[in-house]
Amino acid sequence: MRKRTEPVALEHERCAAAGSSSSGSAAAALDADCRLKQNLRLTGPAAAEPRCAADAGMKRALGRRKGVWLRLRKILFCVLGLYIAIPFLIKLCPGIQAKLIFLNFVRVPYFIDLKKPQDQGLNHTCNYYLQPEEDVTIGVWRRPPRGALQGWGDSVGTPSERGMTYDALHVFDWIKARSGDNPVYIWGHSLGTGVATNLVRRLCERETPPDALILESPFTNIREEAKSHPFSVIYRYFPGFDWFFLDPITSSGIKFANDENVKHISCPLLILHAEDDPVVPFQLGRKLYSIAAPARSFRDFKVQFVPFHSDLGYRHKYIYKSPELPRILREFLGKSEPEHQH
Repeated sequence: MRKRTEPVALEHERCAAAGSSSSGSAAAALDADCRLKQNLRLTGPAAAEPRCAADAGMKRALGRRKGVWLRLRKILFCVLGLYIAIPFLIKLCPGIQAKLIFLNFVRVPYFIDLKKPQDQGLNHTCNYYLQPEEDVTIGVWRRPPRGALQGWGDSVGTPSERGMTYDALHVFDWIKARSGDNPVYIWGHSLGTGVATNLVRRLCERETPPDALILESPFTNIREEAKSHPFSVIYRYFPGFDWFFLDPITSSGIKFANDENVKHISCPLLILHAEDDPVVPFQLGRKLYSIAAPARSFRDFKVQFVPFHSDLGYRHKYIYKSPELPRILREFLGKSEPEHQH
Protein backbone atom coordinates (compact mmCIF):
# COMPACT_ATOMS: atom_id res chain seq x y z
CA MET A 1 0.00 0.00 0.00
CA ARG A 2 2.85 2.39 0.80
CA LYS A 3 4.51 1.90 -2.58
CA ARG A 4 1.23 2.75 -4.36
CA THR A 5 0.76 6.06 -2.57
CA GLU A 6 4.30 7.35 -2.86
CA PRO A 7 4.08 8.35 -6.56
CA VAL A 8 0.92 10.34 -5.87
CA ALA A 9 2.56 12.18 -3.00
CA LEU A 10 5.61 12.76 -5.13
CA GLU A 11 3.48 14.21 -7.92
CA HIS A 12 1.81 16.65 -5.52
CA GLU A 13 5.20 17.68 -4.18
CA ARG A 14 6.49 18.24 -7.70
CA CYS A 15 3.42 20.32 -8.55
CA ALA A 16 3.89 22.39 -5.43
CA ALA A 17 7.56 22.84 -6.19
CA ALA A 18 6.68 23.90 -9.71
CA GLY A 19 4.28 26.51 -8.38
CA SER A 20 6.89 28.06 -6.06
CA SER A 21 9.89 27.80 -8.40
CA SER A 22 11.24 31.00 -9.88
CA SER A 23 12.68 29.28 -12.92
CA GLY A 24 10.33 30.18 -15.82
CA SER A 25 10.80 27.39 -18.37
CA ALA A 26 11.29 24.60 -15.85
CA ALA A 27 8.26 25.74 -13.83
CA ALA A 28 6.11 25.91 -16.95
CA ALA A 29 7.16 22.44 -18.01
CA LEU A 30 6.50 21.00 -14.59
CA ASP A 31 3.12 22.81 -14.39
CA ALA A 32 2.06 21.41 -17.75
CA ASP A 33 3.20 17.95 -16.70
CA CYS A 34 1.15 18.22 -13.48
CA ARG A 35 -2.01 19.35 -15.34
CA LEU A 36 -1.64 16.52 -17.83
CA LYS A 37 -1.38 13.91 -15.10
CA GLN A 38 -4.32 15.41 -13.19
CA ASN A 39 -6.39 15.25 -16.37
CA LEU A 40 -5.38 11.65 -16.84
CA ARG A 41 -6.50 10.85 -13.28
CA LEU A 42 -9.88 12.65 -13.84
CA THR A 43 -10.60 10.47 -16.88
CA GLY A 44 -10.00 7.30 -14.93
CA PRO A 45 -12.58 4.90 -13.38
CA ALA A 46 -13.92 7.50 -10.90
CA ALA A 47 -14.93 9.87 -13.70
CA ALA A 48 -16.47 7.06 -15.76
CA GLU A 49 -19.15 6.34 -13.14
CA PRO A 50 -21.23 9.55 -13.72
CA ARG A 51 -20.93 9.05 -17.47
CA CYS A 52 -22.22 5.47 -17.17
CA ALA A 53 -25.11 6.69 -15.01
CA ALA A 54 -26.02 9.30 -17.65
CA ASP A 55 -25.89 6.67 -20.39
CA ALA A 56 -28.12 4.36 -18.35
CA GLY A 57 -30.64 7.16 -17.80
CA MET A 58 -30.71 7.93 -21.52
CA LYS A 59 -31.26 4.26 -22.33
CA ARG A 60 -34.16 4.08 -19.85
CA ALA A 61 -35.75 7.19 -21.42
CA LEU A 62 -35.39 5.69 -24.89
CA GLY A 63 -36.83 2.43 -23.60
CA ARG A 64 -39.86 4.21 -22.18
CA ARG A 65 -40.44 6.07 -25.45
CA LYS A 66 -40.17 2.84 -27.38
CA GLY A 67 -42.67 1.18 -25.01
CA VAL A 68 -45.16 4.03 -25.44
CA TRP A 69 -44.81 3.87 -29.22
CA LEU A 70 -45.35 0.10 -29.20
CA ARG A 71 -48.53 0.52 -27.12
CA LEU A 72 -49.78 3.25 -29.44
CA ARG A 73 -49.13 1.00 -32.43
CA LYS A 74 -51.12 -1.80 -30.80
CA ILE A 75 -54.03 0.54 -30.09
CA LEU A 76 -53.89 1.88 -33.65
CA PHE A 77 -53.94 -1.63 -35.12
CA CYS A 78 -56.87 -2.60 -32.86
CA VAL A 79 -58.88 0.48 -33.91
CA LEU A 80 -58.07 -0.15 -37.56
CA GLY A 81 -59.05 -3.80 -37.23
CA LEU A 82 -62.36 -2.84 -35.60
CA TYR A 83 -63.00 -0.23 -38.30
CA ILE A 84 -62.55 -2.85 -41.00
CA ALA A 85 -64.45 -5.58 -39.13
CA ILE A 86 -67.65 -3.57 -38.48
CA PRO A 87 -68.80 -3.45 -42.16
CA PHE A 88 -68.35 -7.21 -42.49
CA LEU A 89 -70.19 -7.78 -39.20
CA ILE A 90 -73.14 -5.67 -40.34
CA LYS A 91 -73.21 -7.40 -43.72
CA LEU A 92 -73.25 -10.84 -42.09
CA CYS A 93 -75.81 -9.82 -39.42
CA PRO A 94 -78.42 -7.49 -41.00
CA GLY A 95 -80.39 -7.55 -37.76
CA ILE A 96 -77.80 -5.21 -36.27
CA GLN A 97 -78.71 -2.59 -38.85
CA ALA A 98 -82.40 -2.88 -37.97
CA LYS A 99 -81.65 -2.33 -34.28
CA LEU A 100 -79.60 0.75 -35.11
CA ILE A 101 -82.51 2.16 -37.12
CA PHE A 102 -85.31 1.54 -34.62
CA LEU A 103 -83.21 1.93 -31.41
CA ASN A 104 -86.05 0.25 -29.53
CA PHE A 105 -83.55 -1.04 -26.97
CA VAL A 106 -82.71 2.52 -25.87
CA ARG A 107 -84.64 3.87 -22.90
CA VAL A 108 -83.83 7.31 -21.48
CA PRO A 109 -83.91 7.56 -18.55
CA TYR A 110 -83.23 3.87 -18.15
CA PHE A 111 -85.43 3.35 -15.07
CA ILE A 112 -88.46 5.21 -16.45
CA ASP A 113 -91.83 3.61 -15.66
CA LEU A 114 -93.81 4.01 -18.87
CA LYS A 115 -97.00 3.04 -17.08
CA LYS A 116 -96.81 6.33 -15.17
CA PRO A 117 -96.50 9.23 -17.65
CA GLN A 118 -97.30 11.64 -14.81
CA ASP A 119 -93.86 10.87 -13.37
CA GLN A 120 -92.43 12.61 -16.46
CA GLY A 121 -94.50 15.74 -15.89
CA LEU A 122 -97.23 14.68 -18.34
CA ASN A 123 -100.30 15.43 -16.26
CA HIS A 124 -103.72 14.34 -17.56
CA THR A 125 -101.95 11.77 -19.74
CA CYS A 126 -103.40 8.26 -19.79
CA ASN A 127 -101.53 5.03 -20.47
CA TYR A 128 -103.28 2.58 -22.78
CA TYR A 129 -102.56 -0.85 -24.20
CA LEU A 130 -104.09 -1.83 -27.52
CA GLN A 131 -104.05 -5.35 -28.94
CA PRO A 132 -104.24 -5.43 -32.74
CA GLU A 133 -103.73 -9.19 -32.79
CA GLU A 134 -103.04 -12.07 -30.46
CA ASP A 135 -99.74 -11.82 -28.55
CA VAL A 136 -99.18 -8.25 -29.82
CA THR A 137 -99.59 -5.31 -27.44
CA ILE A 138 -99.13 -1.64 -28.30
CA GLY A 139 -98.30 0.81 -25.54
CA VAL A 140 -99.96 4.19 -26.14
CA TRP A 141 -100.02 7.48 -24.25
CA ARG A 142 -103.11 9.61 -24.79
CA ARG A 143 -103.03 13.24 -23.74
CA PRO A 144 -106.20 15.20 -24.43
CA PRO A 145 -106.72 17.27 -26.47
CA ARG A 146 -103.63 16.37 -28.49
CA GLY A 147 -104.68 12.82 -29.29
CA ALA A 148 -102.43 9.76 -29.15
CA LEU A 149 -98.66 9.78 -28.73
CA GLN A 150 -97.56 6.32 -29.92
CA GLY A 151 -94.15 4.80 -29.28
CA TRP A 152 -92.78 1.36 -28.63
CA GLY A 153 -91.43 1.97 -25.14
CA ASP A 154 -93.38 -0.85 -23.48
CA SER A 155 -94.90 -2.51 -26.53
CA VAL A 156 -94.10 -6.18 -27.02
CA GLY A 157 -92.25 -7.84 -29.87
CA THR A 158 -89.51 -6.68 -32.21
CA PRO A 159 -90.22 -3.63 -34.38
CA SER A 160 -90.35 -3.90 -38.15
CA GLU A 161 -91.61 -1.54 -40.83
CA ARG A 162 -94.53 -3.78 -41.71
CA GLY A 163 -95.47 -4.33 -38.07
CA MET A 164 -95.26 -0.65 -37.18
CA THR A 165 -97.43 0.29 -40.16
CA TYR A 166 -100.03 -2.29 -39.17
CA ASP A 167 -99.98 -1.09 -35.56
CA ALA A 168 -100.36 2.55 -36.65
CA LEU A 169 -103.36 1.56 -38.75
CA HIS A 170 -104.92 -0.14 -35.74
CA VAL A 171 -104.33 2.94 -33.56
CA PHE A 172 -105.83 5.23 -36.20
CA ASP A 173 -108.98 3.11 -36.42
CA TRP A 174 -109.22 3.10 -32.61
CA ILE A 175 -108.97 6.90 -32.48
CA LYS A 176 -111.27 7.48 -35.45
CA ALA A 177 -113.98 5.35 -33.84
CA ARG A 178 -113.87 7.61 -30.76
CA SER A 179 -113.33 11.00 -32.42
CA GLY A 180 -116.89 11.58 -33.59
CA ASP A 181 -117.00 14.53 -35.99
CA ASN A 182 -113.63 15.89 -34.83
CA PRO A 183 -110.80 15.98 -37.41
CA VAL A 184 -107.96 13.51 -37.10
CA TYR A 185 -104.47 14.56 -38.19
CA ILE A 186 -101.41 12.34 -38.63
CA TRP A 187 -98.15 13.86 -37.41
CA GLY A 188 -94.84 12.07 -37.95
CA HIS A 189 -91.38 13.13 -36.84
CA SER A 190 -88.02 11.85 -38.16
CA LEU A 191 -88.28 8.05 -38.52
CA GLY A 192 -91.95 8.46 -37.65
CA THR A 193 -92.47 10.24 -40.97
CA GLY A 194 -91.83 6.90 -42.66
CA VAL A 195 -94.52 5.25 -40.54
CA ALA A 196 -96.85 8.20 -41.15
CA THR A 197 -96.62 8.10 -44.96
CA ASN A 198 -96.97 4.31 -44.95
CA LEU A 199 -100.12 4.68 -42.85
CA VAL A 200 -101.66 7.54 -44.83
CA ARG A 201 -100.96 5.83 -48.15
CA ARG A 202 -102.95 2.80 -46.97
CA LEU A 203 -105.71 5.00 -45.59
CA CYS A 204 -105.98 6.77 -48.94
CA GLU A 205 -106.01 3.48 -50.80
CA ARG A 206 -108.98 2.32 -48.75
CA GLU A 207 -110.58 5.78 -49.20
CA THR A 208 -110.48 6.78 -45.52
CA PRO A 209 -107.77 9.49 -45.57
CA PRO A 210 -107.00 11.58 -42.49
CA ASP A 211 -107.86 15.27 -42.43
CA ALA A 212 -104.19 16.23 -42.91
CA LEU A 213 -100.67 14.84 -42.80
CA ILE A 214 -97.86 16.74 -41.06
CA LEU A 215 -94.25 15.64 -41.53
CA GLU A 216 -91.61 17.10 -39.24
CA SER A 217 -87.94 16.64 -40.24
CA PRO A 218 -88.75 14.07 -42.95
CA PHE A 219 -86.42 12.22 -45.31
CA THR A 220 -86.97 10.85 -48.81
CA ASN A 221 -86.23 7.18 -48.08
CA ILE A 222 -84.25 5.25 -45.51
CA ARG A 223 -81.30 4.58 -47.85
CA GLU A 224 -80.71 8.27 -48.52
CA GLU A 225 -81.19 9.08 -44.85
CA ALA A 226 -78.72 6.37 -43.75
CA LYS A 227 -76.17 7.68 -46.23
CA SER A 228 -76.61 11.22 -44.88
CA HIS A 229 -76.73 10.32 -41.18
CA PRO A 230 -73.84 11.56 -38.98
CA PHE A 231 -73.04 7.97 -37.96
CA SER A 232 -72.15 7.14 -41.56
CA VAL A 233 -69.51 9.87 -41.88
CA ILE A 234 -66.56 7.59 -41.03
CA TYR A 235 -67.70 4.98 -43.59
CA ARG A 236 -69.27 7.14 -46.28
CA TYR A 237 -66.26 6.77 -48.59
CA PHE A 238 -65.45 3.21 -47.52
CA PRO A 239 -65.17 0.91 -50.57
CA GLY A 240 -68.47 -0.88 -51.06
CA PHE A 241 -70.41 1.38 -48.64
CA ASP A 242 -73.78 0.61 -50.28
CA TRP A 243 -73.10 -3.15 -50.30
CA PHE A 244 -71.95 -3.26 -46.68
CA PHE A 245 -74.41 -0.83 -45.07
CA LEU A 246 -77.36 0.05 -47.30
CA ASP A 247 -78.14 -3.28 -48.94
CA PRO A 248 -78.58 -5.03 -45.55
CA ILE A 249 -81.23 -2.43 -44.66
CA THR A 250 -83.17 -3.22 -47.82
CA SER A 251 -82.75 -6.96 -47.34
CA SER A 252 -84.23 -6.55 -43.85
CA GLY A 253 -87.41 -5.21 -45.44
CA ILE A 254 -86.84 -1.63 -44.27
CA LYS A 255 -87.56 1.01 -46.92
CA PHE A 256 -89.68 3.82 -45.42
CA ALA A 257 -90.08 5.21 -48.93
CA ASN A 258 -91.60 8.63 -48.23
CA ASP A 259 -90.72 9.76 -51.76
CA GLU A 260 -92.78 6.91 -53.22
CA ASN A 261 -95.64 7.14 -50.71
CA VAL A 262 -96.38 10.84 -51.30
CA LYS A 263 -97.28 10.00 -54.91
CA HIS A 264 -100.25 8.00 -53.58
CA ILE A 265 -101.47 10.33 -50.82
CA SER A 266 -104.54 12.50 -51.28
CA CYS A 267 -104.90 14.82 -48.30
CA PRO A 268 -103.36 18.16 -47.25
CA LEU A 269 -99.62 17.88 -46.56
CA LEU A 270 -97.48 20.15 -44.37
CA ILE A 271 -93.70 19.67 -44.18
CA LEU A 272 -91.66 21.30 -41.39
CA HIS A 273 -87.86 21.27 -41.41
CA ALA A 274 -85.05 23.16 -39.67
CA GLU A 275 -82.13 24.27 -41.81
CA ASP A 276 -79.62 23.25 -39.11
CA ASP A 277 -80.96 19.72 -38.68
CA PRO A 278 -77.85 17.52 -38.12
CA VAL A 279 -79.70 14.17 -38.20
CA VAL A 280 -81.97 14.44 -41.25
CA PRO A 281 -80.39 16.96 -43.65
CA PHE A 282 -82.57 19.89 -44.62
CA GLN A 283 -82.12 19.13 -48.31
CA LEU A 284 -83.91 15.77 -47.91
CA GLY A 285 -87.02 17.53 -46.59
CA ARG A 286 -86.84 20.05 -49.42
CA LYS A 287 -86.40 17.23 -51.94
CA LEU A 288 -89.45 15.40 -50.57
CA TYR A 289 -91.51 18.56 -51.01
CA SER A 290 -90.31 18.93 -54.61
CA ILE A 291 -91.53 15.37 -55.26
CA ALA A 292 -94.89 15.80 -53.53
CA ALA A 293 -95.89 19.25 -54.81
CA PRO A 294 -96.34 18.30 -58.49
CA ALA A 295 -97.77 14.83 -57.75
CA ARG A 296 -101.17 14.17 -59.30
CA SER A 297 -102.51 12.81 -56.01
CA PHE A 298 -102.21 16.29 -54.48
CA ARG A 299 -103.87 18.18 -57.32
CA ASP A 300 -106.94 18.85 -55.15
CA PHE A 301 -105.02 19.40 -51.90
CA LYS A 302 -102.56 21.93 -50.58
CA VAL A 303 -98.92 21.09 -50.06
CA GLN A 304 -96.87 23.45 -47.91
CA PHE A 305 -93.19 23.52 -46.94
CA VAL A 306 -92.13 25.62 -43.94
CA PRO A 307 -88.38 26.03 -43.32
CA PHE A 308 -86.95 27.25 -40.02
CA HIS A 309 -83.80 29.33 -40.26
CA SER A 310 -80.63 27.92 -38.74
CA ASP A 311 -80.26 30.99 -36.50
CA LEU A 312 -83.26 29.75 -34.51
CA GLY A 313 -81.33 26.67 -33.39
CA TYR A 314 -84.24 24.22 -33.65
CA ARG A 315 -82.03 21.52 -35.18
CA HIS A 316 -83.67 18.06 -35.32
CA LYS A 317 -86.23 18.01 -32.53
CA TYR A 318 -86.96 21.49 -31.24
CA ILE A 319 -89.34 22.88 -33.86
CA TYR A 320 -92.09 22.54 -31.26
CA LYS A 321 -90.47 25.45 -29.40
CA SER A 322 -91.20 27.86 -32.24
CA PRO A 323 -93.64 30.59 -31.16
CA GLU A 324 -94.78 30.72 -34.80
CA LEU A 325 -95.83 27.06 -34.89
CA PRO A 326 -99.40 27.54 -33.55
CA ARG A 327 -100.04 30.23 -36.18
CA ILE A 328 -98.57 28.03 -38.93
CA LEU A 329 -100.83 25.15 -37.93
CA ARG A 330 -103.93 27.31 -37.63
CA GLU A 331 -103.40 28.81 -41.07
CA PHE A 332 -102.64 25.47 -42.67
CA LEU A 333 -105.41 23.46 -41.04
CA GLY A 334 -107.92 26.28 -41.27
CA LYS A 335 -107.76 26.64 -45.06
CA SER A 336 -109.60 24.28 -47.30
CA GLU A 337 -108.88 25.66 -50.78
CA PRO A 338 -106.25 23.83 -52.87
CA GLU A 339 -102.86 25.57 -53.00
CA HIS A 340 -99.13 24.90 -53.08
CA GLN A 341 -96.95 27.12 -50.92
CA HIS A 342 -93.22 27.49 -50.44
